[in-house]
Amino acid sequence: MERKIKVLFVCIHNSARSQIAEAFLKIIGGDRFESQSSGLEPGILNPLAVDVMRELGVDISTNQTKSVFDFFKTGELFDYVVTVCDGASAEKCPVFPGITTRIHWSFEDPAALEGDHEAKLAAARKIRNEIQDAVKVFVEHIIQS
Repeated sequence: MERKIKVLFVCIHNSARSQIAEAFLKIIGGDRFESQSSGLEPGILNPLAVDVMRELGVDISTNQTKSVFDFFKTGELFDYVVTVCDGASAEKCPVFPGITTRIHWSFEDPAALEGDHEAKLAAARKIRNEIQDAVKVFVEHIIQS
């Protein structure tokens, strides 16, 4: 059996973007990948992320937020560390030991969305779809390599 490709998704609070990316990689990447997520300052799971994933039949409601620094301290090795926050925040991420490829995908923060609930939900769907598309391209690239 081939070794799984280990991927860690990182955002600020591990409350939405990284959680969504982790879930999509588990679905799209299947058995070839091991997916985890974490945050620079773990917060609470964003209800918008839970709602927009539930719309696709994916339940992330019981996920817990995790600290990127806890992963770092254990010395766990990842093939890829993918930051899914803005560029300035991505620069705060620690350098992981071992051979790790760092990738940055910039997505709007669902926690910063404005408007009524329906407007926020529509914007969160857009972010979800952008993350799904990025994960699909990532998986296709890795499989073709």
